[in-house]
Amino acid sequence: MTLEVHQFACLDDNYGYLLHDHASGETACIDTPDAEAYLREASAKGWTITQIWNTHWHPDHAGGNEAIKAATGCTITAPAAEADKIAGIDRTVGQGDKVALGGFTATVIDVGGHTNGHIAYYLPEGSLAFVGDAVFALGCGRMFEGTPPQFWASLSRIKALPGETTLYCAHEYTASNARFALHADPDNAALRAYADEVADKRSRDEWTVPMRLDKELAANPFLRADAPDMQARWAKNGGKIGDAVATFAALRSAKDNF
Repeated sequence: MTLEVHQFACLDDNYGYLLHDHASGETACIDTPDAEAYLREASAKGWTITQIWNTHWHPDHAGGNEAIKAATGCTITAPAAEADKIAGIDRTVGQGDKVALGGFTATVIDVGGHTNGHIAYYLPEGSLAFVGDAVFALGCGRMFEGTPPQFWASLSRIKALPGETTLYCAHEYTASNARFALHADPDNAALRAYADEVADKRSRDEWTVPMRLDKELAANPFLRADAPDMQARWAKNGGKIGDAVATFAALRSAKDNF
């Protein structure tokens, strides 16, 4: 069985994703920031859109639902906790539910924090996860609706995935995330190497997404809030030794004001 991810840039800094199962011919839109771009890219690939999988309600993730459904007749799967904010839903899902695309099955992960009902889709057979705005390369989403304990629990679920998992996030924020990460964790050699790689890629206008989870675990300051050295460094700014939630909260607050 072959699963293909087609990635493309849309809006100002979003990435669009089409997930295609070659055996069945099914194609899922992962979020719908720009209906016209999704329909155009699917047509160019010769693929028929059969599903939409939404991660959360924000317009740059679900705003194209109705237009794509009108054009294709696809079915829409979306987070149950945000059903009142998302158009055209056929099925709602939450933590632990399964979503199928042809012969492949995704497990739904609760990653609330950026929004309260945010979910991710993890496909173990493809070693990949679509994480929306929950986690970015060297960063995480702004905490618009959630709480630090909720968001840290969500990031911990992502951290628990196999290290070789490829994470597909929704925005090209990595260069700015790297600047904060170096401020937050300046002695991290893995981070410095990663930041250099990011700077080199962006100098050539190359994408920095997707990213491997194991690299994020070593370098992303938000995923390292449970590390003793990060807790010690951020104790004076609201973090606490032995308290990952407090350290995460301190990091998120500092990033908001960086």
